[in-house]
Amino acid sequence: MNLRKRAFQISERTKSIFHNREERNDGKKITEHEKCSAYGNVWCVSSSSYAFEVPLPFLAPSFYGLDFAEVPMLVGTFALGPAAGIVMQIVKILIKLILKPTSTGFVGEFANVVMSCALILPAGFIYRFKKSKTGAVAGMAVGTVLMAVVGVVMNALVMIPFYSNFMPIDTIIKAGAAVNPAVSSVWTLAIFCVGPFNLVKGALTSMITAVIYKRISVLIHGASGAYGVKKSRLKKA
Repeated sequence: MNLRKRAFQISERTKSIFHNREERNDGKKITEHEKCSAYGNVWCVSSSSYAFEVPLPFLAPSFYGLDFAEVPMLVGTFALGPAAGIVMQIVKILIKLILKPTSTGFVGEFANVVMSCALILPAGFIYRFKKSKTGAVAGMAVGTVLMAVVGVVMNALVMIPFYSNFMPIDTIIKAGAAVNPAVSSVWTLAIFCVGPFNLVKGALTSMITAVIYKRISVLIHGASGAYGVKKSRLKKA
């Protein structure tokens, strides 16, 4: 079964859960756990559509690719909370591993989870305590900076040394120096190439999230509101 068909089936199942509550056998209200699980499936499958990567040769060597896999993760975190964001991030990696087995001995996947959480968790916690446009923007700004910092540390201490097993470290550093002449070591590669790269990635991810979040959050929260209205009408009747 192809991924698009599976995503459609999960999406339709989720819609049936939230928009046809009266058809449930037990007649009980949908729980937050079920809500998180259903939308977690949708967002994690949706995130796999962002599997393509675009190099930014003016910022970092071509083996660093820009993707927007954190967009659905960030939207889901705003809508359902930081805990849901962590679950969605883990499930996203599991889906990726099913579709494409690891080629880094899980080191790349671990780094991806850490850096993604550095973006979505600060954004989610700040927005949770200040649910406004200002809170969302502040959260994404803090998350972007933190992701850039964590990315520098993770690359300098983990990722670049690991990839030196497959490519000579001098070749990696030369690739960075071709982009930025200030690069002369692992740490300068991480600071002058990886740092700016993740700042741009975080900024673009945040802008896309800001554009689409309101529309999608209406779909997520609208079902709960519709249920409340229906319940109140039944009581009046």
